[in-house]
This record gives sequence, C-alpha cells and structure tokens, in this order.
Amino acid sequence: MSLPLLPTISTFFIVLSAILVAIGWALIKQRKIEAHKKTMLAAAVSALTFFIIYVSRTLFIGNTAFGGPDDIKIYYTLFLIFHIILATTGAVFGLTTLYLGLKNNLEKHRKWGPITSVVWFFVAITGVAVYLLLYVFYTGGETTSVFKAIFGH
Repeated sequence: MSLPLLPTISTFFIVLSAILVAIGWALIKQRKIEAHKKTMLAAAVSALTFFIIYVSRTLFIGNTAFGGPDDIKIYYTLFLIFHIILATTGAVFGLTTLYLGLKNNLEKHRKWGPITSVVWFFVAITGVAVYLLLYVFYTGGETTSVFKAIFGH
C-alpha cells in the first residue's frame, strides 16, 4: 500500500499539534510558563502548517472523494461535516486562546484553554479517522482540484 505524500504529511502535523497541546497543558500544570508558551506556539505553527498544506493541496491538486462502499458513504460524509465544523471551531478557539495568552489576559485565557485543548484533541482524532477512511481502510476516490472543478480541464 502506498500512502499519499501530502495528506500523510498534513495529518502528521495535525497530530503533532495535538501532542504539543498536551505537552503544553502538562507544562502549565507544573507552572513552567515560558515552556508552556513556547510549546503552545509550536502547536499553533504545527496546526498552521497543516492548514497551509491542506489548502494548497485542495486548490492545486484537489480533494479526494470517499472510495469506500456506497452504503457507508453517507456516514463518512456526515462524519466529515462534523470534523470540518469541529476543526473550524477549534481553529477559532485556538486563535482566541492564543491571543488572550499573548495579551496576558490570563483570567480569560485560563477559562478558554482547557475547552480549546479538548476541542483540539477531538479535531486531531477525527482528522486521523478521516485520513484512515480515505487512504488506509479504503482506496481514495477521484481527486479533483478546485481550479479544475471551476474552469474544467
């Protein structure tokens, strides 16, 4: 089995971001504030790297259609929609939490942080599940770029 390069790399970065969030959470529990800050910024860079790869691939190469059995395609699609909504929410929460921390609004940062972290863990888990369903458990379907879809050939 040959795994697709860009989806594999981008999935690595989303998992890395979640691992870094977990490490950052442990660091703040130990009152290691500077290490927490650096780790959380690294988590944000990792998530941004995922996003850049994902958007670039979507625009220039395309999204891969679900290639599994037709009788579970609706469940995959609903799961994918859930993941996209969760990821969008997690990104907004993440940016807000980072902003509050960087602006030293620690009271709000402490309230947002745990919620954001849990949401982000679910984003990573559901993202890995989407990857597995598209490329490991089933062979991916057709891939069409946004530009090809809009402008043809």
